[in-house]
Amino acid sequence: MKRRNFLGYSLLFLAGCTTTTRTGSNGSSPSAPTNSVSNQTPEKLRFTVTDVQGLEALEKDYGQFRQTLEEVLETPVEFFPVESYTAAAVALQGNQVDMILTGPSEYVVINSRTKASPIVAITRQDYHSMVIVPADSSIQTLADLKGKTIAMKKSGSTSGHLGPTKLLIDAGLQPQTDYKTEMLGFPDGFKAMREGKVDAWGGSFTDFQSLSKTEGLADTDFRILQEGPPLPSDLIMVSELLPAELTAEYTQRIIDNKDKLIQALVTGEETENMPVPNWLLPRIQIMK
Repeated sequence: MKRRNFLGYSLLFLAGCTTTTRTGSNGSSPSAPTNSVSNQTPEKLRFTVTDVQGLEALEKDYGQFRQTLEEVLETPVEFFPVESYTAAAVALQGNQVDMILTGPSEYVVINSRTKASPIVAITRQDYHSMVIVPADSSIQTLADLKGKTIAMKKSGSTSGHLGPTKLLIDAGLQPQTDYKTEMLGFPDGFKAMREGKVDAWGGSFTDFQSLSKTEGLADTDFRILQEGPPLPSDLIMVSELLPAELTAEYTQRIIDNKDKLIQALVTGEETENMPVPNWLLPRIQIMK
């Protein structure tokens, strides 16, 4: 499974989360552990990513992030693999996991089933869905896709399924009746479009941008039928069983070390085993 793409992401402080807005007795945000907080620190934090299956994949794609998170929180962090976001919700309910990284669509399900709190959002510029056809295609508008086959990423993916589907619905096309969808993953779905096996590709601009840079694709090779609005952020959530004071401290530590954590997230991208170029590093904003 291709890892969640974090090139160009930024960490944002989530306003309105009660666990992240607690202050110390002097009115300042907690920055150093107090005796009461340190006494509540668990022996380890169990961490998972909802769209990565298996310990080996977690270690490969998020091993550097886990190590950096461990340093920042001054708490041992170990992976707890899950098969899906629904399994992550069950793990939260069963006190098997303490912290998760999840997408916005997955968050809706997890939030409906647990009392886990989102503490930071991970967002990026230019994160939106799009629908593309080859430049020589006779398809000129989304409406022309009626009766056609469209490659997408995977069922439930925010940018690779829900976003493109919303664009098609807004154009008057109904899923399963007006067009056929093939969940081929990425970049296989895009490749299928290039080879003429499907009529169009629906996915995220960041995936398209990444592939364009790695394979040297020209703008004249494809035609964008429609681009969507900015998509919601990914989220880091914590279990309700963690003490509120400890959650507040962990949140502040993440914010204070956002640059280091972002660098750890982008490690293992398409630029794996290569230095991450400066132009890819995010512009960090904190919303209070």
